[in-house]
Formats: sequence, structure tokens, C-alpha cells
Amino acid sequence: MAKWQLRLDCSGLVLLYIFLGTLRESGAGQIRYSVPEETDKGFFVGNISKDLGLEPWELAERGVRIVSRGKTQLFALNPRTGSLITAGRIDREELCEAASSCFLNMDILVENTLKIYGVEVEIMDINDNAPSFREEEVEIKISEHATPGSRFPLPNARDPDVGVNSLQRYQLNPNSYFSLQVRSGTDGAKNPELVLEGNLDREKEAAHHLLLTALDGGDPIRQGAVAIRVVVLDVNDHIPEFTKPLYGVSVPENLSPGTRVLTVNATDPDEGINGEVLYSFRNMESKASEIFQLDSRSGEVLIKGSLDFEKHRFYEMEIQGQDGGGLSTTAKMLVTVVDVNDNAPEITITSSTNSVLENSPPGTVIALLNVQDQDSGENGQVSCSIPNNLPFKLEKTYGNYYKLITNKALDREQFQSYNITLTATDQGSPPLSTETQVSLNVADDNDNPPTFTHSSYYAYIPENNPRGASFFSVTAFDRDSKENAQVTYSLEEDMLQGAPLSSYVSINSDTGVLYALHSFDYEQFHELQLWVTARDSGNPPLSSNVSLSIYVLDQNDNEPEILYPVLPMDGSTGVELAPRSAEPGYLVTKVVAVDRDSGQNAWLSYRLLKASEPGLFAVGLHTGEQAPPNTDWRFSQAQRPGTSGSQNGDETGTWPNNQFDTEMLQAMILASASEAADGSSTLGGGAGTMGLSARYGPQFTLQHVPDYRQNVYIPGSNATLTTAAGKRDGKAAAGGNGNKKKSGKKEKK
Repeated sequence: MAKWQLRLDCSGLVLLYIFLGTLRESGAGQIRYSVPEETDKGFFVGNISKDLGLEPWELAERGVRIVSRGKTQLFALNPRTGSLITAGRIDREELCEAASSCFLNMDILVENTLKIYGVEVEIMDINDNAPSFREEEVEIKISEHATPGSRFPLPNARDPDVGVNSLQRYQLNPNSYFSLQVRSGTDGAKNPELVLEGNLDREKEAAHHLLLTALDGGDPIRQGAVAIRVVVLDVNDHIPEFTKPLYGVSVPENLSPGTRVLTVNATDPDEGINGEVLYSFRNMESKASEIFQLDSRSGEVLIKGSLDFEKHRFYEMEIQGQDGGGLSTTAKMLVTVVDVNDNAPEITITSSTNSVLENSPPGTVIALLNVQDQDSGENGQVSCSIPNNLPFKLEKTYGNYYKLITNKALDREQFQSYNITLTATDQGSPPLSTETQVSLNVADDNDNPPTFTHSSYYAYIPENNPRGASFFSVTAFDRDSKENAQVTYSLEEDMLQGAPLSSYVSINSDTGVLYALHSFDYEQFHELQLWVTARDSGNPPLSSNVSLSIYVLDQNDNEPEILYPVLPMDGSTGVELAPRSAEPGYLVTKVVAVDRDSGQNAWLSYRLLKASEPGLFAVGLHTGEQAPPNTDWRFSQAQRPGTSGSQNGDETGTWPNNQFDTEMLQAMILASASEAADGSSTLGGGAGTMGLSARYGPQFTLQHVPDYRQNVYIPGSNATLTTAAGKRDGKAAAGGNGNKKKSGKKEKK
């Protein structure tokens, strides 16, 4: 409680004692204060921070603010002291007119908890208005034959203050003919009346001048006065009389100007001018005078201005009927304004966010809004809705407040933003509605890992490639946005032939382009298996892997190597002996050569570069084309190429048509040639294995290997290596002179 002194006018200082700042609870979340009217801006109303259980500095931190229910902001929050203060001058009479109590309501929003507290402030009246009369002078006509005790109505004074500050009494200046009496009406109004105390004599005094004063009960007392001029008339025997003491009518608020509301009627049995009645309003308030007009002769009451149920619901007026002789009477007129659904609902967004993280849990608050309608009854009952096809819903909270919340998780990759239409509809007939939109952006959450364009990749690089050259690229996409979609690439670490995989291949972390750090050698390795990782920049990051198979393509970068016959180490020429009696087709020797390359690059042909007698000797020629040789060239079943020597199929075979078979055969020949060179195996007859069974198992014998060895034979014979070898071996068995001999002497070859 506080005691305040207010200066009310220039005539002096007036002490006005009020109770201020008393907090009263009215249900959950309801706070009440009181404040006197006409205070200066910044006047203390109440300690709102204390009543909310907060420290003053928490008001700004928690986003505490006023959500006014009216269009004019009359109060403010002082963030330094945590108090509720006035935002400007408050005029109680302007806000509440003659109501006995004046309450203003507002809502306090705590932003971070989205809690609403109702605050009711009572505006306390001060004696800032003096009683006043609408007229400066009133003329009353009284017949000189009027009997003592006759009463004549006087004008009412108006004081917009309430309580003791309102109109309390009237007084009349002392005189010899009249006194003052005040009657209380059914509505509590004080109605002054002039009472005739003695007989009038027009011939002695034709007019009397009086002063009617109205006083309130304030301290100091305020007053207003009106001059009364009493005109003494000749005899007028009858007073006009209204057909009803009270005229009542109910009208809709949407009546247009010029519409007739009702007609009053008063009669006077006198004749002539004494029986003519003229009508006029008495004690009419200024607001009513702007709305209604009265035809003085017909008694029709017409609409002059605009009715508004939301501003004024009732009008009470006094109509006077006065005849030509000056006699008058009065009647009451009560106009009740009926509400029409002429106000659309209003939507106020009190708090909202323009962005929400995807995958936020259902129930996340998007906005807090208030709906209201100035109409009454069903016309003022409002419901709020949003479209059904959105992942949001409205929940009603305190009073006419709604929360707009999510009702399921949002997915930015499906919808990046929403324009949510809020519709408020009243229950009038026809109903009125208002729409407003809330725009919401869905913020990205790192919920999508990068995805490669293929489930696996295959790259081909020729051997002898330049170091540092790019040879392939991979691409991954991430459906997220910003840093959550920034993809970096890396290779999973592994070992290849004792060295880290990263020493052979690197990848650009930004583009996914792969580079060869070595010049690859097909004869060293044919294939690399890598795992590429794509990782985004989210927190935490997400990643995915994909396999990459790199195949090294063979190039013809190796010369054939003759494994047999072997040149002597002393620099002399190797010698093969043949008897002079050798017949054409006699096998002198066989040349075994290999090529470390693969496929067609390893298929060999043989020819004599130099011979002292070219027509005496010849080399068998086997040729082939990244395709099979002429299919007229056939192997027997025992000579079919292949890794398994399968005996199934027809009696013919073709050259190897894939790299694997060719490489296997090449390995067999290399092994056999090596053994032949060190003397651990024979080159010729029987079912010799050339060491294959010992190296590759018993299933790999000479009969499974295509005969890549070339026969050196005497022209004129079509003998094959097998028949020639058999013939030679046969002669060796018979005469012992058919075997080839090796000598250090130089002989013809």
C-alpha cells in the first residue's frame, strides 16, 4: 500500500489517498493491481517480477512481455526494476464512462515457457471532473394561477466521476417564491425539481431569475451551475400528457442513418397554441446526441449517426413535451442496441518461430496465438482451425489462446517450408472468418548419409601409366543441405604387397577423382580392390562405403624370352647335331620361348632370322589375332587348351579366349622350360610331364597343355612333334644313332 498526493488543479493542492499496488490473486495465473487515473507516464502499478516469482533481470532474459487485449497499450514493463508502469495518461471516464467499477485486462506472456498470466488493473477514480449542465440557461414557463406546491422539473447535472467524487447534491439560491427538492430515480439519478412556495402575480413580477448549483463530494468540492429563468404566464389550464411514461425499443446496430426508431406522442386538451405540443430532448448525453435526433413536431426519433453494440449497448433519454402556453411534461425513452455479426474475428500472433529443426519431436511449439471477436453471444464465439493435410495441430490453452504445434516429425527433404493458414470463424449467421498465415522453414538435420551413384565401381587403367594421372572418379550425393550435404571422399587403408594402399592410389577429398601414384605393372599385379568412403560434414558426420575394383590392362611391354635351347655361358655358339642320314621331318631340336605379357601380347610366332643354307632347315609357325585363330587349326582332344584338361566335348578345340586360361598355360610353359633348362626334365618322348605334375598337381600333365613349342624340322615332311619324337626315339632304340647330340664343336645348324 502506498499513499500518494496528486495536484488536481491550479486552485490548490489536494490530498488524495489511495491504496496502490496491492496484489490480489484471482484463480490460477490471475494477478490484480489498482492505479489512480490521470497519473504521469511511468507511474508504478505493481511489482510484476516479484509476483511472477522472477528477478527483475529475468524479465528480458525470459522474454516477458505484455500482450494487450485492446488496441491501445496503456501499460509497460520496466526491465530495470521489474515493475509494471503506466505507458501514458489514463482517463477513467474515457475508458469506463459512468460505470461504478473500471477494470482493464491484459495478458503477460513468459516467452521461454509460453505461459500466460492474466492481469487485471482497477482504475481508481479521482475527482478530476466538476458537475456540469448541458445548458447555460433554462427557461421555465409557469402560469400565474399555478398553485403552491406545484413542481417543475429542472435540468440534471452530469459528473463522470464515481463514488463520492460524483454528483452528490443540488442547491438553489435563496428567494421568496421557489424551493428545491431532489427526487431519486429508479436508476439512482438525482432529479432536481422546482417547487412553487407562494402565489405568483405576473403583473407584479413577470420573470424570476434563479441559480441552480450542482456539487460533488470530492475534496475539495467541485461544482457547476445553470441559470434558471422563470417566466410567469397567463392561465393555461392543461399540461401535456404522454401516451406512455416509458418508451422502449430494441434496434439492430446496423441501422442506417435516417431510419425511424419510434414515435412519441403527447396530447393537450387545451385549444389553440396552448394545445400544441412541441418535443425536445432533456438531459441528453453528448454520445446520444450524436446518434439520435427528434422531430419537434411529429415526435419521430430518427437515427442520425452509427450505432455500435460493442461501444454502447443502451441509451436512456428524457423527452419533454411542452405546449404553447409553457406547460410541459416528460417521458423516458430506452433504446436497446441488439448485436449484429458485423465484426470478423481477430487473430493475434503473440509469439512464433520462423524455423524448426526437422525430426523435432511431436508437440514442438511453433506459435502462440490469440483469437477474439468484439461481437457478443454466438456472434462472438470463435473457433480456430488449420488445414487437415498439414503435420500440425492447434491446442487451446488459456482463455482464447491457442498453441500451434507439430503432430509428427518433419522431413526437410520432403518439404523445406510451410505456409500455414490459420482460420478463425465465429458462430454468427452467416458466420464471419479471418485468415492469417504463419511461414515456417524446416531446418536441416543430418539424417541422410551420402549415397553413391552406383552400388560398386569398376575402373580400368593400362599398365605403365604416368604417375599422378587421374584415371577415374566416384560421386556421392547427400539429400541434406549446407554443411550436412558437404561430402568428402577418402580411401580405407589397406596393404598391397607389403605397402600401404595409399602409396598406390589417392583420391581428391572434394571431387572424388582418383589418381595413380605409381606406374602400374600388369606383371606385378592385375587387380586392386579398394573401399571408398564418402562422409558428410554434419555433427555427428554420416558416411557410406562403396567398393572399387581397379583392373590393370596389359600392354605389350615385354620381349619374348627363349628358354631353350640355352646359349653357352662362354660366349660360343650353341650346337645341335643331326646325322647326315637324317630324313626330312627329322627333329633337330625344339625352341621354347615365353612372353611375360598376357593374352595376344603373349602369343608367339617363330621364324629363322639367319641360316647358312636357308632351304635346309625350317621353323614351324603358329600365329594368332584380341580374338581366336582360324578355326581350321585344330587340337586333338589330348591337346585342348584349358586349365583342367577336361575330356568332355568334341574332338576339336580352340585357342584360349580369356586371360585367365592364357596366363595359366603361360605359367605351365615357364615352369616346364625352367626345368628343361636345368636338366631336371626331358623335352621329348613318352608321356612326359615337363615337371607340371610336381608343380601344379597330377592333373596338370603335358597332355593338358597346348603345344606352343615350335618344331624345327627338315622340309618336305609333314611330321608332327609327336611323330618326329617317336620316330627319333624309335631309331635310338634300334641303332642308337638317332639321338641328337650336343657338342662344343661348331656344326651346321
